[in-house]
Amino acid sequence: MPQTYDVIVIGAGAAGLMSAATAGYRGRRVLVIDHANKPGKKILMSGGGRCNFTNLNSTPANFLSANPHYGISALKRYTPQDFLELVDRHGIEHEEKAAGQLFCRDSSKDILNLLLIECEWAGAEIRLKTQVTGIREQASGYQVRTSAGTLECESLIIACGGLSIPTLGATGFGYEIARQFGLEVLPTRAGLVPFTLHPELKEQLAPLSGISCPVDVHCNGEHFREPMLVTHRGLSGPSMLQISSFWQPGDTLEIDLLPGENAQESLARLRRDKPQSTVAQYLNTQLPKRFAQAFNDLQGWHGPLQGFRNADIDAAGRTLNRWTIKPAGTEGYRTAEVTLGGVDTRQLSSRTMAVNDRPNLFFIGEVVDVTGHLGGHNFQWAWASGVAAGNEA
Repeated sequence: MPQTYDVIVIGAGAAGLMSAATAGYRGRRVLVIDHANKPGKKILMSGGGRCNFTNLNSTPANFLSANPHYGISALKRYTPQDFLELVDRHGIEHEEKAAGQLFCRDSSKDILNLLLIECEWAGAEIRLKTQVTGIREQASGYQVRTSAGTLECESLIIACGGLSIPTLGATGFGYEIARQFGLEVLPTRAGLVPFTLHPELKEQLAPLSGISCPVDVHCNGEHFREPMLVTHRGLSGPSMLQISSFWQPGDTLEIDLLPGENAQESLARLRRDKPQSTVAQYLNTQLPKRFAQAFNDLQGWHGPLQGFRNADIDAAGRTLNRWTIKPAGTEGYRTAEVTLGGVDTRQLSSRTMAVNDRPNLFFIGEVVDVTGHLGGHNFQWAWASGVAAGNEA
């Protein structure tokens, strides 16, 4: 005879564990299953091993979706302050790094342990190394066939995540389930991901590898003023990861290397006041010295400013405030923090996360077409969508 549960959650990540604990506290008999050998692998590697578990400034405006109003209900009903209260209740020490971004002071393990403890207290069972081989709808709910036997449940929550970081076990299984039940899955692509460069530009920027500097990057009407990191493969750092979610293949990036500074005016003034000065000397006062020297050499700005015509000053200023490059692509799902696209949310209830015509089938977390900016927003979506489904399943 199949084992029977009130709720089965497929996926032992952030959203799945949150939904399991929430449903369990309602007195529901809950089982979480996952094909991985450990729960919460992405939680453990997030935030450099310290888990940027929420953002105090998170609002619906920090999320991308083809249906932009979908996440508002869940995000307003379970806020960053709500999760922070849970963190404080468990005595987890944390700190605010960038504005609003909260990290564990010690280790990401603290957040995973919080979720596992909450599941235990709520009576939710977790079963790992369990492959789902088939799902069938039936009168009483759903039958889930697994490598460990057949299970049955009244409510089924899909929290399988997206395609990002396949080495941690990411697959497109959640999308397969959605399609099985007739749901549309919007095109997916890597988000919050470093850029790769064409060979010539990569070689030119090689001397800058490992250097970070604050920039303001623009693409497709969006911009982010955060640090950029040059790597041996291309461009990374918060600004590049952020803008990658808005970039499409073939687009150019416009990078202001001196945000808040009008480089053309500054160079013209420096030429007037100190004509023997060089662009390199000016850049040394504005950028990390190694970056300033290498970028100056890359542009070929040599000799004193008194030898620069007005057109030369204008061109140098434009390059510094509007350095335009065309990436070759991105590093893809291998290093992407999130997956853009996914289950079309127009088919789901914004209050419960359930499929509109199947009130006992839920899709939460990264598997749906809701993607947050960098900085703790995607975890906040995991908590909010998990609570929304857990309160209903």
